[in-house]
Amino acid sequence: MVMTTNTSTKTSTNTSTSTATVTGAGLNAPANASTDAPVSTAPQPRRVDFAKAARPVFRALIGFDAAAREGLDPALVELIQIRASHLNHCAYCLHMHTNDARKAGESEDRLHMVPVWREARHFFTPREQAALALTEAVTLVADRGVPDDVYAEAAAHFDDTELAHVLSVILTINTWNRIALATGKVAGTDER
Repeated sequence: MVMTTNTSTKTSTNTSTSTATVTGAGLNAPANASTDAPVSTAPQPRRVDFAKAARPVFRALIGFDAAAREGLDPALVELIQIRASHLNHCAYCLHMHTNDARKAGESEDRLHMVPVWREARHFFTPREQAALALTEAVTLVADRGVPDDVYAEAAAHFDDTELAHVLSVILTINTWNRIALATGKVAGTDER
């Protein structure tokens, strides 16, 4: 994901509730949060524009992201980014990467199956399944680490260089997800 900046700033006189509605509707809420909760129409607090406030860091992340993708199938990169974004509840990145995957020729059937890939393995190659399993393990690393069997399966499908790049893509999307969530990025506002 390459994030863009939203140049508009919300003020207390802004009567638009679209940002409050989107974030209040549970798109960025924890998995156990109710989506039936009342939606606040109060102005949302202004969040830092990360790309402007930390330009050198932002540029370094863009470079890391670009280097991570080198040599990997773009469709595989998008599958990794989509799965991590699902797990992190990052609607902004999920919207961006499903659109990018469609533009790259990814089928709607496969996009719909990413969250349930284990139950729909026939939609994905063994190599993609290994990458998706590794994506889940690294994204949820605090739960149980990266199990040896998951790592071994990925290592069986990727040479060392490819595996290092797959891990790098997983690391970059997890970073982008956290930036988008922390700075209140709204799904559908990607301005690339």
